Amino acid sequence: MYIEEKLYEETQSSKEELDFLYLEQYLKKEIVIGQLNIDILKTLKLYNKDGYYNVAGELLSDENDIRFSGIDIVRFGDNINQILHRETLTGISLLQQYDKTIETFERYYQLEEIQEYKRVKKELIPKEAFREALANAIVHRNWDINSYIQIGMYHDRIEVLSPGGLPPGISREDYLTKNISVLKNPIIAGVFYRLNLIEKFGTGIGRIVREYEDSMTKPDFVISQNNISVILPIVQTDMSDLIKEEVTIYNLLKENQELSRQYLDTESGFNKSKTLRIINSLLDKNLIEKQGKGVNTTYSKK
Repeated sequence: MYIEEKLYEETQSSKEELDFLYLEQYLKKEIVIGQLNIDILKTLKLYNKDGYYNVAGELLSDENDIRFSGIDIVRFGDNINQILHRETLTGISLLQQYDKTIETFERYYQLEEIQEYKRVKKELIPKEAFREALANAIVHRNWDINSYIQIGMYHDRIEVLSPGGLPPGISREDYLTKNISVLKNPIIAGVFYRLNLIEKFGTGIGRIVREYEDSMTKPDFVISQNNISVILPIVQTDMSDLIKEEVTIYNLLKENQELSRQYLDTESGFNKSKTLRIINSLLDKNLIEKQGKGVNTTYSKK
C-alpha cells in the first residue's frame, strides 16, 4: 500500500498549546473575521483533523520555536567587514518576521524629499520588489537546510537568500520566464495568499522584474543547489552617476546585443585595459552582463 509522505510543514508540532494573536490581527484586517477559533485554524490547515497543530501552525504562531525558521538581517558599510546593523528575528511568527523585515527595509531604503513644498517618499529600491522577494523566500524555503533566510543590505543593493534550490523538474529558465510554481510549503503559501502577502502562485519573479522596467539597473537571480538569491539593486533611471567613459561603453551596449571587448575597443577608441576597467565597473554596478568565457566572452545591456 502506498503511503504519501508528509511535507515537513504537515508534521505534528511538539506543542499542544499555541497562541495566534499576530495571525488573528492579520485575519481581522484582511478577511474581516470575528474571533479566531479552531474551525478557522482547520480551514487554514494549521490544525489537523486528528486534533493536533502541525509545524505550519507553529511557524505561524506567536510561540514559533522551529529551528532555523528565522531571518538574519545584516546591513553592511563600505565592505562586508563593516557591519552597521544586525538583527536575527527568531521566536516569533513568520508573519511578524515578515513585518519587522519590511520595517528595517523602510528605515534604510526609503527617503523623504521636499518637492514643491510637499514631503514625497522616495524608494531607493522598489518596496514591492523587496516584499515579493521576501515573501517568496519565506514561502518557498527548504526546511532540511539548517540556515536562516539571509538579508544582506548594502549601499547599492539588497540580497535576499533563501535556503533551498529549485524543485525537481524546474529549470532556471522555467523559474525566470514562466509562471510555474511548485509549492514547497503549500499550507504556509496558502495563508500568505489569503492575507494578500503574495499574489497568484508562480508570478512573483515577473512582478519583481516589472518593478525595474524604467531602471538601468536590473534585478539578478543566482540559483544554486542549496539556495536561491535575489539581488535587488538601487534604482538608477539616468546616467548622472556614470563617468563619461562609462556612458560611452554603456550606450554602445544599449544599441546592440552581445558585443565583444574587441568591438568595444574599436568603437570607443579606448585601449584594451581601459575598456576592461570600464566593463568591470559597469558589471559591478549591475548595469551589464557577461556571456561566455575566454575568447568567446561577450557583453550586453541588462
